[in-house]
Amino acid sequence: MKFTRLLIPTTKENPSDATLPSHQFLVRGGFVSQEGAGLYNYLPLGKIVLEKIRAIVKDELDNAGCNEVQLSFVTPMSLWERSGRADVMGQEMLRIKDRHQNEFVLSPTNEEAMVELAKNRVKSYKDLPINLYQINTKFRDEARPRFGLLRGREFLMKDGYSFHSSKEDMVREFDLMEQTYKKIFTRLGLDFRVVQADSGAIGGSGSKEFHVLANSGEDTILVCEDCDYGANIETIFDDEVEVDRLNELSYEELQHKDVEQKCSCGGKLYFKKGIEVGHIFQLGDRYSSALQATFQDESGKPKPFEMATFGIGVSRLVAAVIEQNHDENGCIWTKSTTPYMVDIIVSNAKKQDELNIGLDIYEKLKNNGISTIIDDRKDKKHTYGFKMGDFKLIGFPYAIVVGKKLNDNLVEVIDRKTLQSVEVSLDNIVEYIKGII
Repeated sequence: MKFTRLLIPTTKENPSDATLPSHQFLVRGGFVSQEGAGLYNYLPLGKIVLEKIRAIVKDELDNAGCNEVQLSFVTPMSLWERSGRADVMGQEMLRIKDRHQNEFVLSPTNEEAMVELAKNRVKSYKDLPINLYQINTKFRDEARPRFGLLRGREFLMKDGYSFHSSKEDMVREFDLMEQTYKKIFTRLGLDFRVVQADSGAIGGSGSKEFHVLANSGEDTILVCEDCDYGANIETIFDDEVEVDRLNELSYEELQHKDVEQKCSCGGKLYFKKGIEVGHIFQLGDRYSSALQATFQDESGKPKPFEMATFGIGVSRLVAAVIEQNHDENGCIWTKSTTPYMVDIIVSNAKKQDELNIGLDIYEKLKNNGISTIIDDRKDKKHTYGFKMGDFKLIGFPYAIVVGKKLNDNLVEVIDRKTLQSVEVSLDNIVEYIKGII
């Protein structure tokens, strides 16, 4: 792709309400634009990142034997009334009426709708287990939408629901999804922890959260220095006031607080800040019984499904990547999430020889399957310094600078993470890039 063909409206000004790096840099870098409170449009770069994350999520789920479906974004209120959650969800659930005064909701989650989908279609224990998921828009009418994509009202979410003939098989699938989620977040290049969690309004007997570790995270979690134990402090402290107080402390403040308890392994526990990006629940028959969703067991008797549910905040991950990977200049995308791997910066695109060499490298990298963008802008505003500023702000992993070293048959390769540069011969540039990515 060429810069001159792509909508990338970068800016130096931070949004007035943006306090977190991801909110600031995603807007300034031309990834998203705000449509309203908690509502965001994805511009071309943001859409590429979103789709890359979505593809990794889908790939791992499909490999684990899950089935993708797509449910209606609008669901009848009657489903929520039958499950008993119409009032539990409160004002976060946006309720609407059609012209016939029938009541609906904009789906904040889809346990009820997915049970209805499986009901009367999955009829026998021989049809089980089955795991159905979708990656679809959700809406929650947050009282205080903030932090950009991390706490918006409309968002893209992966929600999955598994159906089983026994609790033992449900727990097996729950464990499989935990391992699948670990693979997803590892492929995304994230530092994360799995923690014990509270089931909240979803219900069920057990749940785990997946937190991307970031100093700006909203949640405070406890982790062990010697094993993989982790827990949301909501499951540790009974005092809600204490939980709220700890969550409001900054990462720096938490580092001065000692945890009196020891881990069961004997290791020291300490506080971390996390961004919740995934949550899995053991539901049991909480929804299947309420919605009279049954199958015939081996003796021919009707029995409610044992269920589990699994969520990932796909659009939230766009922001989480940047909360964990940025510097004072802008974004630093992981290699699996970056919109383009290489940014070819033509120092002075008005010089035809520089532009031609840049275009030649561009075509060769593309032919080798390397996603590449070339900064071919040539008007007076887009100087070399301006282009370098955009490279740092947008956060492509590597830049190739085509400019003053051409007389020596050299170009400069810059690593965005370290901002260190090396000179590479034109004859070897493609092989060099292949070697570092």
